[in-house]
Amino acid sequence: MKNIFVLILSIILVNCSSNQIVNLRTAKDIVKDYYESGRFDEEMNDVIKDAKEKFDKVEIKKSAKGGSVVIFDVDETALNNYGLAKLMDFGYVYDLNKKWNEELKAPAIEQTKDLYFYLLNRGCKIIFLTGRNFTEYEVTYKNLLQAGYTGFDTLLTQREDEQNLKSQEFKSKKRAELTEQGYEIVGTVGDQWTDLNGPYSGIQIKIPNFLYEIK
Repeated sequence: MKNIFVLILSIILVNCSSNQIVNLRTAKDIVKDYYESGRFDEEMNDVIKDAKEKFDKVEIKKSAKGGSVVIFDVDETALNNYGLAKLMDFGYVYDLNKKWNEELKAPAIEQTKDLYFYLLNRGCKIIFLTGRNFTEYEVTYKNLLQAGYTGFDTLLTQREDEQNLKSQEFKSKKRAELTEQGYEIVGTVGDQWTDLNGPYSGIQIKIPNFLYEIK
């Protein structure tokens, strides 16, 4: 997926009143203020509250093989890489990204973890589905555990033969495979619409992300 992983600042570049393009430094400061002023946490609190209300209405089916499952994305959904984004000055530096992952530096997004354990306690299974490739499986697995995500069913990364797939194609493909294995996907949680759109998605929970967008 690395060849279609487009890292961009998701910011307001046009001032609505004057149609003036905003300086890139100013745009970065706007994003920084959103994450560091508490606005991100406030929005996340609302998103998770709404998500719980939606999942409250879902009948959870329990089964040793299959059963009800919610699919969680990893980066900017379960794990918080804002520190990495600042380190890269809100751009993308391949070596810094890989080093950050290898050193298991990403903490949990606490509101997501709250939803995660709410679903586990209801008897729902959790599967993590990420666009990270298979060579990062081990560090991703360890980082999730270190961040407190215990008890999940499995972690799925991209295989070598899947790396040319676009993000939505890849995630839709994996959800279809899980459905064929007997899982009933009752919801998906992700920070990108490519995490959520496509078949077998169930309730779609969109996590706010103003750091980058994946096409």
